[in-house]
Amino acid sequence: MSESDTVLVGLADGVLEVTLNRPDRLNSFNAEMHLALRAALTRAAEEDAVRCVLLTGAGRGFCAGQDLGDRDPRKMDGPPDLGATVRNYWAPLVRQIRALPMPVVCAVNGVAAGAGSSVALACDLTFAAQSAKFIQSFSKVGLIPDTGGSWNLPRLLGEQRAKGLALTAMPLSAQQAADWGLIWQCLPDDALMAETRALAARLAAGPTFGYAATKRAIQAAATNPLDAHLDLEEQLMKACGESADYAEGVAAFLDKRQPEFKGR
Repeated sequence: MSESDTVLVGLADGVLEVTLNRPDRLNSFNAEMHLALRAALTRAAEEDAVRCVLLTGAGRGFCAGQDLGDRDPRKMDGPPDLGATVRNYWAPLVRQIRALPMPVVCAVNGVAAGAGSSVALACDLTFAAQSAKFIQSFSKVGLIPDTGGSWNLPRLLGEQRAKGLALTAMPLSAQQAADWGLIWQCLPDDALMAETRALAARLAAGPTFGYAATKRAIQAAATNPLDAHLDLEEQLMKACGESADYAEGVAAFLDKRQPEFKGR
């Protein structure tokens, strides 16, 4: 497991709070930061005490994507292999976020640009401060939206809006992102972390066995035909019905008390 001050990690009440911590570089990623974030997410997947992940950024920005200082052709013998960067760093990160069995909540505290925007959108529930902006900045340097950006944008916004944002690099306000359905909620700046942490704590105390199945079903819906998806729902509902969380939820409802879910 990689330890680095480029990513800060703390666990409390079932919530693993992960903070991108290169504020002097708007939390842009270098190799060290990639490995540290992946180590934190591996901890979330392997540690039973982790029941929700909260991802945010330090300083005035959430994440400016890739640190281009590490990919400057002027400092290299030849052009950088950006395909290798995607293959070795960005694609595994998105796969890891999407595969986590617990909710992943994102608090976008400032600008989310390039791959930073894509990382925020890979999370399950994305909140943004009112002053935050989402920028598909790839076109400014002749690139495509990666880190799942070219997959997520048209599914969330439709082809026209996806192409508009990708081709023009127009900043999208947090409120517009919420209005368009790109993110879950836009919040006042001074309420962002308190409200996001409150939701993360509530999710961590919830029936996380069912949450994992819900994530799997919704994520599969993008590519499943209806018949296959109905079969998947049957399988997941069977597993949920056999879980201790379901038994506890029903018992608590009938007993008129608060449930105590264990995630099993």
